[in-house]
Amino acid sequence: MNIGPLISIIVPVYNTAPYLERCLLSLLAQTYHNIEIILVNDGSTDESGIICDRYRDKDRRVKSVHQENGGPMLACRKGISLSKGGYFCFMDSDDEVEAEMIQEMVKQLKFVSEEIICCNIIVERAFGISYEKHGLPPGEYEGEKHSKIFQNILGNENRQIILSRCMKLISRSLIINNLQYCDDDLRMGEDSVMILPALFDSKRIVIMEGAFYYHYYYNNESLVHGYMPDLYQQICRFYQITCQIMEQKVKQHGYKISNEEIKVQCKREHLINLMVVLKNEARGNHNSKKYRQRIKEICRKEKTRDLIRQYPPKVTGLANRLLYLVLKYPNYFSILLLRIAAKLFYGTRVKNSKGRN
Repeated sequence: MNIGPLISIIVPVYNTAPYLERCLLSLLAQTYHNIEIILVNDGSTDESGIICDRYRDKDRRVKSVHQENGGPMLACRKGISLSKGGYFCFMDSDDEVEAEMIQEMVKQLKFVSEEIICCNIIVERAFGISYEKHGLPPGEYEGEKHSKIFQNILGNENRQIILSRCMKLISRSLIINNLQYCDDDLRMGEDSVMILPALFDSKRIVIMEGAFYYHYYYNNESLVHGYMPDLYQQICRFYQITCQIMEQKVKQHGYKISNEEIKVQCKREHLINLMVVLKNEARGNHNSKKYRQRIKEICRKEKTRDLIRQYPPKVTGLANRLLYLVLKYPNYFSILLLRIAAKLFYGTRVKNSKGRN
């Protein structure tokens, strides 16, 4: 009987006790059995650590390790260091997955080179669900088709490949060989700096048809969706790392992407992330005076004005069009409109769950 490769599933855990069992039950229900589930309790102050240990004692495939709080990237690195599998799968501790996810992704493997298998995602919010796919058409990307991906990998409202570490099956070497790009202090874009170089180094990428196997539960109070006072500084650091990755990997693989084309992608990516900073202020900064000052300060920086003039992104989504309007014209009325929209949209969120991007 062909058992198949060992898959290491890394799950950083931080204060998700109400949802952690849902996550673990969905992993233990996988129809593909040759897995190890590595739970890294990142200094939780709730019952999460106890739950991790309880499931470790229930199933020999579960490992539970505890560390002081260091953030999701440090937790991922800890899990990676303890893993034995030839492929990685990452999961957030308050999400869940369909029982057939790992089995169907393993079926896509060729075991001939570094490869990444991508399924799709269901985003579950308090007011409804949405089905979100990668921008690339479903299919197998090798050779020239693979290299063309990187001509437009960054700077898009809707990414060609979603750069979350989740909903992917990734050859071990692609992660291990690129850990130098990971920054333990990065709390915005930490998934991207792990996945982007792995995509470059892969020889084969598969975008699955349909395959909505990963359930992402939107959590307004999480590290991702809660208010981050230093988000602007975070995205500036993310921009620097992204430029480094793009420049080094394009050169390493000899792709025909000019320095100017790299710059355009990185600048547009930074501009889109500035819109995320505005959203962060509008929905999370409860000091009405300070949030207005903060938005004006960011939008009126000379660097921001230069980005808007030279590298305007294409935005079509209603929310992003409003954010870009504020970015271009940070006046009293546009900022007030953004605040009202944020209150209406996020004010309905009563769920408390999530901790990429």
